[in-house]
Amino acid sequence: MLLRIFVLLLYCNGLNANILQEAIDKAPAGSILKLPKGIYKGSVVINKPLSIIGQEEGVIIDGENNGTVITSKSSYVTLRNLTIVNSGDRHENVDAAIAMSESKQCEISNCTIKNCLFGIDLQMVNNSIIQNNTISSKPFALGLRGDGLKLWYSNDNIVRGNRLIKSRDMVVWYSHGNLIEENFGKDGRYSLHFMYAGKNIIKNNYYELNSVGIFFMYSQDSIAVGNVIKSSQGATGMGIGLKDASNFTIKDNTVIYCAQGLYIDRSPFEPGTHNTIVDNKILYNAEAMHFHSLSENNIIKNNIIQGNIEDIVNDSRGSKTNENEISGNYWDKYEGFDKNHDGIGDTPHKVYQYADQLWVYNSNVKFFYASPVISLLNFLAKLAPFTKPLFLMEDKKPRVVKPL
Repeated sequence: MLLRIFVLLLYCNGLNANILQEAIDKAPAGSILKLPKGIYKGSVVINKPLSIIGQEEGVIIDGENNGTVITSKSSYVTLRNLTIVNSGDRHENVDAAIAMSESKQCEISNCTIKNCLFGIDLQMVNNSIIQNNTISSKPFALGLRGDGLKLWYSNDNIVRGNRLIKSRDMVVWYSHGNLIEENFGKDGRYSLHFMYAGKNIIKNNYYELNSVGIFFMYSQDSIAVGNVIKSSQGATGMGIGLKDASNFTIKDNTVIYCAQGLYIDRSPFEPGTHNTIVDNKILYNAEAMHFHSLSENNIIKNNIIQGNIEDIVNDSRGSKTNENEISGNYWDKYEGFDKNHDGIGDTPHKVYQYADQLWVYNSNVKFFYASPVISLLNFLAKLAPFTKPLFLMEDKKPRVVKPL
């Protein structure tokens, strides 16, 4: 309590621009610094167990556009109810609002981060909570912004309820066992990008108007459930991507209004493994599922595939699209019947590549995509094929009624 009064008096008298750093240095390990409303000079370093809590709105820590605003190098550090602004803009220095490293059981919660190149940068941080923070980067072009939230060799953390708006990416690299749930991302590049990461749970997040929703690369043993990815547009627009990803469960997600709904590239990668893609809604995308390179042994069941321009796209003849287990999905393009009214089509749903998919191998043809000439070529190819269409896949038990 004496320490808290000391901090208040120093601030109110304006005796020292480095008041916050002085208070941190003088505080015994385990102290709680409760800051009143005001502007505090940033570029502070925490090297002991400590809590810094804004006791009311308007507690601003200002980095003055120089370096990282708060650097923490200790376990058992809590940062709560703070507004952190104006980091430096040097990528090579990873100028951030908060840089936390080599620690455990820390908390960053209810903080607002503005005009900081990188938001929260975690390196070798374990068993910690990052929740209910609002993060935006500096007003640079998309590729020049920093990552809103980065986990690097950081395991067993809870990342919940954060809002990343107009930052670049949220990345989870070399990090395992994290729970990432109920986050929101908008106007960024990668809403969520995994690399060399395993045993993570990605649950009930909402991402819209980003270049890519969720992308799993060189990763394994993770679950993505209940997420909504909306309006990933542009040349790289993608809802959920799997590249060299093994033993994933993609369940009960909604992917809507994207250039590519699901992108599957050499996945599963590890021999003897499967990826399970079930109970998802893949709606009104340019491409529902895009296969690239060798991609077999995926289990694709009980999904709703509706309103997409193309249901299946295979851009490489070696991808073996037909060697995935595809069954029990609802396809709005299915043309069969259900005479016994069991909800399952009487004939398989087969997908072929006709003339309208010439653009897959020749990007110049895409200029005519959805034009009358391509539609006419496609109709003629089905009516009287002048070349053998390429068989892509079949669903042996297509649903004629949408799953609940």
